[in-house]
Amino acid sequence: MTLPTDKKKVSIVCFSGDFDKIVAAFTIATGAAATNREVTMFFTFWGLNALKKNKGRAATGKSIMAKAFNFLMGGLNNLPLSRLNFFGASPKLMTGMMKKHNVATLPELVEAAHALGIRIVACEMAMHILEVGKSDMIEEVQDVAGVATFLNESENAHIIFI
Repeated sequence: MTLPTDKKKVSIVCFSGDFDKIVAAFTIATGAAATNREVTMFFTFWGLNALKKNKGRAATGKSIMAKAFNFLMGGLNNLPLSRLNFFGASPKLMTGMMKKHNVATLPELVEAAHALGIRIVACEMAMHILEVGKSDMIEEVQDVAGVATFLNESENAHIIFI
């Protein structure tokens, strides 16, 4: 539960598991936090892939379908680019370009989000469907919550859907 604050609030729903969209979400989140806004990031469905502790492909879950989906969603290091993915090479090329131009990479943005106190929340329903638990998520995930809790805590916030 968040405490009342006078800060402006921004809540970002991370639905996409695309590399460029997750980079955009963390860039907006860290920028908002750096300008003294209270920020919550809510990861659901494909967006959960960015929060998986296992950075590679793993067949987690009990059912065949859950194992298949979790295997195909290979974690933070295997996020596809939304366009021109070139069989998975593009995120690595994009990361190289980001480093060359002194732009924070995705792992650096996740680290910055944690350092800036951004609240990272995983969607309870999506986790249930994909048969993953909080122990499968990176340590930066503070909470697992449902949509109603997220919306109640995002009251009076600017909500961005990525």
